[in-house]
Amino acid sequence: MRGHPRRGAAGGEAGRRVSTAPSLQGAAVGRRIGIGLMYGLWRPRVLGSWKVPATGPVILAVNHSHNIDGPMLMGTAPRPVHFLIKQEAFIGPLGPFLEGIGQVKVDRSGTDRTAVTRALAVLEDGGALGIFPEGTRGEGDFAALRAGLAYFAVRSGAPVVPVAVLGSTDRRGRVVKALPPLKGRVDVVFGDPFTAGDGTGRRTRTALDEATVRIQKRLTAHLDHAKRLTGR
Repeated sequence: MRGHPRRGAAGGEAGRRVSTAPSLQGAAVGRRIGIGLMYGLWRPRVLGSWKVPATGPVILAVNHSHNIDGPMLMGTAPRPVHFLIKQEAFIGPLGPFLEGIGQVKVDRSGTDRTAVTRALAVLEDGGALGIFPEGTRGEGDFAALRAGLAYFAVRSGAPVVPVAVLGSTDRRGRVVKALPPLKGRVDVVFGDPFTAGDGTGRRTRTALDEATVRIQKRLTAHLDHAKRLTGR
């Protein structure tokens, strides 16, 4: 009679937590691809990357004014990043590719519980989660923030690192309207990490609203600082 594996004991199959986080190895591959593409097509200047914690969970909150903001951060951040990306981007062969490099598909039409679970798993596993808190590409000025960033920050307790991606506003030399001119300089400025919660651990709607206000102030202040620093 064959023996059965022990269950429920330390080291047993049932005692192991199965992570729902996207592949860290995939995100590492995505980082290498991002480095090749971003440094090959543009001239990134990275400032303050040492401020990103080398280990442990962290949320990178990025302004969003160009289509390359996500790939640019993937190629310039000091560690692999899992981004929350709208499901509309996961079309055709791009879908399996994005999933393969550890990115998280999110349905923005409602509360996407699968995306929320996977994003929290990234942080629980000590990974770096990238979020565009404005929700979509726009002016990139953090003027309007969605509550998602506050939820992940308060729920996980992970520090938030503001990131400003600043490209040229000159439309000359652009091959695509939503992209900076090829070989143009793009500044990526990392800010000081901060805690979004108030220290009480509250996750009420009021607590999340207050956290969103705190986050918006910190992100806006960092963007202003980044513009002064880079002369943008």
